[in-house]
Formats: sequence, structure tokens, C-alpha cells
Amino acid sequence: MKPRILVIDDERDIRRSLGMILRHEGYEFLEAASGAEGIQKAQSESPDVILLDIKMPNMDGMEVLQDLRRRGLHAPVIMISGHADVPTAVEATKNGAADLLEKPLSAETLLLRLRQALDHQQVVGEVDRLRREAGERYHMVGEGNAMRQLREAIRMAAPTNATVLITGESGTGKELVARAIHDSSRRAEKPFIKVNCAAIPEDLIESELFGHEKGSFTGATAKQVGKFVQADNGTILLDEVGDMSPRTQAKVLRVLEEGEVEPVGAAKVFRVDVRVLAATNKDLPGEIRRGQFREDLLFRLNVIPIRCPPLRERQEDIQPLVEHFVTGFCRANNLKPRTVSPEAMLALHRHSWPGNVRELRNVVERMVILSPEDTIQHVALEQPTAAGGGSLADVYATLKDFKEAAERDFLLRKLEKNHWNISQTAKEIDTPRSNLYKKIESYELMKERPATNSEDA
Repeated sequence: MKPRILVIDDERDIRRSLGMILRHEGYEFLEAASGAEGIQKAQSESPDVILLDIKMPNMDGMEVLQDLRRRGLHAPVIMISGHADVPTAVEATKNGAADLLEKPLSAETLLLRLRQALDHQQVVGEVDRLRREAGERYHMVGEGNAMRQLREAIRMAAPTNATVLITGESGTGKELVARAIHDSSRRAEKPFIKVNCAAIPEDLIESELFGHEKGSFTGATAKQVGKFVQADNGTILLDEVGDMSPRTQAKVLRVLEEGEVEPVGAAKVFRVDVRVLAATNKDLPGEIRRGQFREDLLFRLNVIPIRCPPLRERQEDIQPLVEHFVTGFCRANNLKPRTVSPEAMLALHRHSWPGNVRELRNVVERMVILSPEDTIQHVALEQPTAAGGGSLADVYATLKDFKEAAERDFLLRKLEKNHWNISQTAKEIDTPRSNLYKKIESYELMKERPATNSEDA
């Protein structure tokens, strides 16, 4: 699609010459002979860049620029002036202009500045998109009493520099809480570094957290900056903190008490300013009794305790969570918007959710993918998931495996629903009977006993 360039200038010859240049370079050319007409076209045509003359009768370019910004039109505006002095440039910038060009216009300079404005706008749009996606990904859904208490705890903890220990079962959203604390803190524009202590081998976790010098151990072929240094002036989340070795716990305690990091093999320590958040699904007092966790470290981590409630304590939040996930998965898979039937929603409410919100999210993802209709009728709660309600990616090795398992499960349920009546099932799922027979044979689908009422038995 060609970029659309709107030229607002009262001089016909200027508009004509700019139109020739822009069309020759492959741009779509729009024009307006006055400020009022330019504002109207900017609203109706949504140009990608606006070239705006400053000196015009009735309504000059500065007034047009101010009016465009008041209306919420944010396309880059390149001002054109016959006398581009410093005060004019300053005023144009204050009013939101992206650039200022002086007459007579050079085609080369114009096209260069135009490309720069378009590139900048593309980057801004991409950043906005990523921020929206990040906001959706880490959005905390739910307005029940448990969630209100959780949000209040986050609100009170966020402005401080105190360490926070976030506890809760697997899948309750402990990382979401940590990110919410960071995003609401004075460190929001600084790094947020997450370390999964359970995923890093014990012999490497010190190096990951504190860094190492080249040659400090076998395999240390280059210097590595540790996560604490990467998080300097920001926030670090020690996820699954209960899985750290005693030696690593001692070093983390030193960071908390003295703000000092000692890389492996280094001859000196480094001072860091890091806010520490920790998360665990373990019973740390129990780990202390078993000699697996330092009591003094727990005291330093547990300055502000925040508990993430399990989903079974948030029954009122199940429907808004389901609707949130359905919307997101439909968008991600380019599907039409879908709704969940009352029967399916009731089944979701009745489930115990041992994997909590993560399990619910995976179930909804499966519902959206497997449902052939705009209204989701069926809920497959017994489909295998990873331990603790983990990701479907932990269950299926490849996309082909997942698709085949999902299709097999879908066909079997539809056949059972229709008492293995092939014609009726084929009609319901909108596929030829011959194709359904092939699928039954391919997936070796079998009914438990002969179906006496099936026309295809």
C-alpha cells in the first residue's frame, strides 16, 4: 500500500510541483489549498505524513498544526517555511512538528526527510503495538474480592524499595504480580530481569546471577555479566527461589544486606542498586525445618508478603478470565469472535482447577482451536496437560502432534455425541462422509460397543 502524503499549501504551483515529485517516487498524493480544507482532509483521508506550509491566509500553518493535535491526529507534520529561522523552528517543534523545511524546496532533501518521517512513524507504531501486546499479556483480570485485595497489596508495595515474597500455587500468576509491582514503581523505566532458579543447573546458577570472569572455570571462555548487574537500578525477580542451593542463598543474602555482587573468579565486588522480588510455590518455613532454606534469607525476602490466591478461591473471576482468553486466542489465530455457551461456562465453573489460571488458559486455548462453531459448546477438561497445568508445548513435541491429537479427540467426541451415526456426524461437523470415514480409519477410532441405532453401523 502506497504511503499517503497530504500537502497543505495555498500556492497552486507548489502543490503541483510537490505532486509531481511525490507521484514519481510512488507516493499517493493528496492536496488541500487552505488550512480548513487541510484539516478536513487530514480527518477523512488519514494521511501518513502531512507537508504543511506555515504562511497561509485566514489560518496559518501553526494554527492548523495546533488544531490537528487537538483533534488527536498524530501523523508526522513537516512544516514548510520561506523564512525558517530559529524561533520559527522552536515554535513548530513545541507545537508537535516532526521537521521544518525551508523554501525553495530541494527534491532530494524533501524525499530524505519524508522517508525519515515515515520510518520514525513505523517505529513508533511498532513500539505502540508491542506495548499493547505486553499490556494484554500481563493484564490482571478479575474484580472479585480476592483480586481486589491482591491489587491493594501491589499498590502498597510498589512505591517502596522493600523486598517482596510472592507465594502461591503453580499457575496463579506470581510473575504477573511481580511485573505489576515493577511497572507501578519508581523503577518502571529501568530493567526488569527474571531468573527462573529452578531451570538453571546448580553448578551454573551462581554464574547466571552474579556473573563470572573469563577462565574462572571450565567452559568460561568469555566474561559474563550476571543478572544482578543487568538489573542495576531496576528490579530482579527470583522465580522459584526455594530451589536455590545453600551456597547461592548465602550470596543472595549478601546482595540484599550489603548491595554487593561478587562474580565467580573476580578479585573484587561490585555494588548494585537492585530491588529484589522473589516468588515460590514451596512452603519455605517447611524447607527451613528440613535444612533446605536459610531462615535469615527468608526474613530478608519476606519483608512484604503477597499471596496469589488459587482459582478455586476466585470463582467469580472465571467468566471474565474465559472471555479475556477467548478474545485473545481468536485474535491470535485470525478467527471470528466466539462466545462460550452457558453449559460450557457452567462446566468451567464446576472444575477444581488444580493448575489454576494457567490450566484455565490452556483449556480455553483448546476450546477455541477445536470449536468449529461461533459458540463454543464443548469443554474437554480431561485432555492431558503438563504437571501443574503447564503449557500444551510441554505435552506435544511438534505442531503436527498437537493438531492430530486435537483432531482425533474432536472427532471421537462428535461421533459419541451422535451415537456413531456417520451421516449425522459428518453433517454436524460440515465434512463429507467419505472424509470422515478416512479420518476414522486413519486415527483407528473405535466405539466401545456396536451401535444398534446407527444407519452406518
